[in-house]
Amino acid sequence: MRILKEPLFHFFLIGAAIFVWFHIIAPDGEAVENLETIRVDEADVARLADQFEARWKRRPSEAELQALVDASIREEVLVREARKLGLDRGDSVIRSRLSQKMDFLTEAIATSVVPEDEELEAFLNRNPARYATSDKVAFTQIFLGEEPSEAQITTALNTLNAGQDVTVSNSSILLPASMPLTATRVIDSVFGAGFSKGLAEAQTGPWTGPIQSGYGVHLVQVLAFEPSRTPPLSEIRSDVLRDWRRAASEDLAQAQFESLVENYEIESPDLSGPDK
Repeated sequence: MRILKEPLFHFFLIGAAIFVWFHIIAPDGEAVENLETIRVDEADVARLADQFEARWKRRPSEAELQALVDASIREEVLVREARKLGLDRGDSVIRSRLSQKMDFLTEAIATSVVPEDEELEAFLNRNPARYATSDKVAFTQIFLGEEPSEAQITTALNTLNAGQDVTVSNSSILLPASMPLTATRVIDSVFGAGFSKGLAEAQTGPWTGPIQSGYGVHLVQVLAFEPSRTPPLSEIRSDVLRDWRRAASEDLAQAQFESLVENYEIESPDLSGPDK
């Protein structure tokens, strides 16, 4: 059956298993709070030691480990007493943190799933513009100054297309005389916004112009032009996988919410009145 191959179906299987596991252990946690017992077992001690080592790059001493255990017990006592007093209710920070943890759990589920290449290909085909490269242009340019006359422009163009050099006395501005195949956004960052548009409209081969930059007027010779393209999956697989997982995580989060909200009777005011 095709449903068995659907990534979202896999999400539900993994998600259901994880949420059921949390549901199973949660009642025990609540029951513990009703008892006057705080239990720190060997697994807890090992976890505290591992956290210490991850931070300080060494194992804790006996005294340090005892301090960590004492701090953990103190935290547990204060948390339990705070919850008995209802200090967790109505606290937007705590509520936001718990909501974030549910979202993190969903994201972890999405990250654990490895989709087939055909699924990534389909995602790529649905979002080609997201991965399209910029147009690229290779060109040579001559800077004629801020306001050259029509005669200067015409003379310079004729001279260049005749294969002769042009000497411009006021062309000392610090711009590259030529650029290899370069993305249009990079060209605009060097010459000013809109300069690459003039290059894209120029014919490849002969000198053309004038083209206005952020500095003045230029004559250009376009040497090569590479149009925008969407790379194949093999070149951008990691990017597509990252975006696919993000989208899948959002779909799973919404599906999970719709499943969970069915367990509640929602009562809220009607905001569609005539004054709204």
